[in-house]
Amino acid sequence: MDRPILRNKLYLYLTEFFAGMSVMAVELGASRLLAPYFSSSQIVWTIIIGTIMIAMALGNLYGGRMADKDPNPDKLYKRIIIAAIWIAAIPVVGKYVILAISALIIFTVNTNFLVIAGFAACMIIFVFPLFLLGTVTPSLVKFSVDSLDDSGSVVGKLNASNTIGSIIGTFVPTFISIPAVGTAITFLIFAGILLALCIVYFVSSKINFSQAKRVPASIVIFLVCCLLGHSNSFAFWQTNLTYEGESIYNYLQVHEEGNQVILSTNVLFGVQSVYQKDKGPTGLYYDYAMASLPMVGTSEPMKILILGNGSGTFATQCERYYDNLDITGVEIDEKITQLARDYFELPEDVPVITYDGRAYLNASKDKYDVIMVDAYQDITIPFQMSSKEFFQLVADHLDEDGVMVVNLNMRSNSPGNINDYLADTIGAVFPNIYTAEVLGCTNRILYASFNPQTEENLANAIDKETDADLYYMMSLAQVGMQKYNPGNLIMTDDKAPVELLGMKVIDELISDEVAYYKKIFNEEGIEGLTSLILREVTNYKKSIDK
Repeated sequence: MDRPILRNKLYLYLTEFFAGMSVMAVELGASRLLAPYFSSSQIVWTIIIGTIMIAMALGNLYGGRMADKDPNPDKLYKRIIIAAIWIAAIPVVGKYVILAISALIIFTVNTNFLVIAGFAACMIIFVFPLFLLGTVTPSLVKFSVDSLDDSGSVVGKLNASNTIGSIIGTFVPTFISIPAVGTAITFLIFAGILLALCIVYFVSSKINFSQAKRVPASIVIFLVCCLLGHSNSFAFWQTNLTYEGESIYNYLQVHEEGNQVILSTNVLFGVQSVYQKDKGPTGLYYDYAMASLPMVGTSEPMKILILGNGSGTFATQCERYYDNLDITGVEIDEKITQLARDYFELPEDVPVITYDGRAYLNASKDKYDVIMVDAYQDITIPFQMSSKEFFQLVADHLDEDGVMVVNLNMRSNSPGNINDYLADTIGAVFPNIYTAEVLGCTNRILYASFNPQTEENLANAIDKETDADLYYMMSLAQVGMQKYNPGNLIMTDDKAPVELLGMKVIDELISDEVAYYKKIFNEEGIEGLTSLILREVTNYKKSIDK
């Protein structure tokens, strides 16, 4: 079949270039689409990469077979059109598909929920369009190679075009489009590029409408997707958000509930931090963490380092109750720091360094009285900040009587859980460890020091305290404190399976949360479950309106 545009090798290389670029853009977009619901851990990335490689392998096989059996370039560009429309539809329906899959699977599995639900979501949402894009390379080889004399050169140029496109498709979404316009519009941008490529092909080939009727239909569908899918909202059931957006690292959400301002980075995994507008105990882990300051004893000024500063609530609480503090925050996500200044009233005298916590310790020579480690978020616990080598680095930056306080946010009673591993690993570095369960949530606070007088220092400070709020917060921590005797579950830089350990706790939490709904489903069926959910949604909306 003669198509003049195919004589132009540049156009074929451009097709290969944009196909490779779109594959990587969709892969990165997939990670951002899934993160608010399944986290952004290595497990989720493994699922994404694995399913995409499956799609590409199958696409290569099918494309090669079709190129030999029916070498019709029209069919190739029709496949690209279908892929473009599918990608454009992801912002419109993707989040609903994810929630539907999660709702279905959560009632049928008891373990490995993240793996099963994440894999199912990837297979349904992303495999088909990437399978179609996988057919591009073998098809173009068929159209590009004129003779065996230059076949190696042509194939090499096609692969180079694909690789260069993939490189650009990796950097542009991460550093430009997603932070600037969001995940949804990023999908639409790359879908539009593929669609434009196909329109050029069909228009230049002067194919009549009856043969290329998919082109105008695809344009209409694409425009509809642009109208319906341009919103970057993941929590589509919430309408009272103060802020919603994305950074290089996170999906970000700020909303207010009465006296509190709440930062969430993952929709289905609760809140990342809470700021209380008025001075007073928060009722959260910050109150327990504040007990680390009197554990140090006397130090003027007291130097505090916060690894994982987030919205800065711990720094704010410290400054509300103590004078003469020198606080430094470290936060890898610069956008979160900006939100902390804009919505959470982070004190101006608290400098925040945009850096990875461990990298900062490697670069800094300063020593501190208190180092707060608050970098663990749902299953996305950074392994480099959970190993014996990391805690040794923290110890090297503490003064002789200093205290490390760690927020462990996934409490579990199962033996050998993630908190047991973290506490045992810390015990391999620090001789004195105490833990305290935070009432009403899944957090556990851990205090570690070389000073054997930390517990006595806290008791003495409570006896002398005249401020009612501080007395309450210190007493709360003291009553719940228990001496921890470490075992041998030690993680190192070489071996720190934090994702698998975290996933086990997530399975436990999910099982506990849905036990009631499973009971209703088993007793009353889908009708009873639907009625219950509708009642809860109605009550939730009424509470928001109030």
